[in-house]
Amino acid sequence: MNVTARCLGLGVTAALLTAVGSVLGYPELALLGTAGLTVVGYAAGYALWQPRLSVRRTVAPDRVNRGDVCTVTLQVGNLRRWGVASVLAEERCGRRWVPVPLARLRSGATTTVRYPVPTDRRGVLPVGPLRVLRRDPFGLVAVARADGEPVRVWVRPQVHPLRAVPAGIARSLDGRIDRVPHGSITFDSLREYVVGDELRRVHWRTSARIGQLMVREHVDTSLPRMVVLLDNRTVAYHDQVDGASATFESACEAAASVVDAATRADLPVLLRMVVDQPPEDTPSRHPLDRLAEVTLAGADRLTGGDPVRQICDQLRQQRPGDTLVYLAGTGDPDAVARVGGLRGVFASILVGRITGAVGRPAGGPPAAGASTGLTGVLLVEAADGAGFAAGWDAAGDR
Repeated sequence: MNVTARCLGLGVTAALLTAVGSVLGYPELALLGTAGLTVVGYAAGYALWQPRLSVRRTVAPDRVNRGDVCTVTLQVGNLRRWGVASVLAEERCGRRWVPVPLARLRSGATTTVRYPVPTDRRGVLPVGPLRVLRRDPFGLVAVARADGEPVRVWVRPQVHPLRAVPAGIARSLDGRIDRVPHGSITFDSLREYVVGDELRRVHWRTSARIGQLMVREHVDTSLPRMVVLLDNRTVAYHDQVDGASATFESACEAAASVVDAATRADLPVLLRMVVDQPPEDTPSRHPLDRLAEVTLAGADRLTGGDPVRQICDQLRQQRPGDTLVYLAGTGDPDAVARVGGLRGVFASILVGRITGAVGRPAGGPPAAGASTGLTGVLLVEAADGAGFAAGWDAAGDR
């Protein structure tokens, strides 16, 4: 409850008038004070009486690329059998509030409001709840409450089309060969059952142990596996200001473009961050959702030594793929050398370096080791995500 200064002043004055009039025998003052207290009580009772509302919120779609259209449809109904819902309402959408007209909403009536979600910035936008404010006619008391469960909208990075995805090298028992035509299906992991999964893939022993249906995930070992490593440290980007960086946004776009191209080509792809962000940053989540959620990690989040060396050690031990794509800015050139040390683990390594510099060419043919100083490491240097896509296509033409 929000009590205004006017209400406090009126209440104190009315109480004093009532007390003075009663003690000194001035019925007029006592009557005036009683009237003031009656107004304050009426205002509080009016504001505390809240209508029963039904709130239904749908977002179509709830996952969009930056700049795409996303619309929220909000339906609010008055569930009371009598009375009119005279309230003020507004809906939270990211950092702004959208007014919702609910004045004089009759019993049983429903109003529908549609508004666009701002998708000009990457991130996860909270939508809702509906904030309902009821205020008395005298403007003395206001009571606010939240209605409806909030939802989230994932604004993913903008995806730039890539002509081709590097084939990589597929592993076999006889060594490394290109493009194994007939491979095997190998067990990879367990995940929760979703509607539509085949029952023959259910792992009944694990399901009985944890009390929830779990299904087997398999991987085709004949297909090349790609690992996309996004550097999300602030030191890797020279234009970082207050936790934001235009070159980091371009690196996210480059990562999203590679992941999208690999997914469309039905190639297994693994997205890793140099600095993980638990609990949301888990491999089971969709990579594009994780790219919508990822933020820059400052020095306060870096513990236990050099995170680039740590992630390289993990990749060296796990050997999760055949092709490694490392994406970063120009703030930490030494990281490229540490990533290049994985040449014995990955058949091919491509380094995408986002410069963000004005006046640089958008992209061009990558130099094999010329700028990185590492033989066999391809470099795509570009000003933004679109330039990286052009450089990537040039790499595929080599």
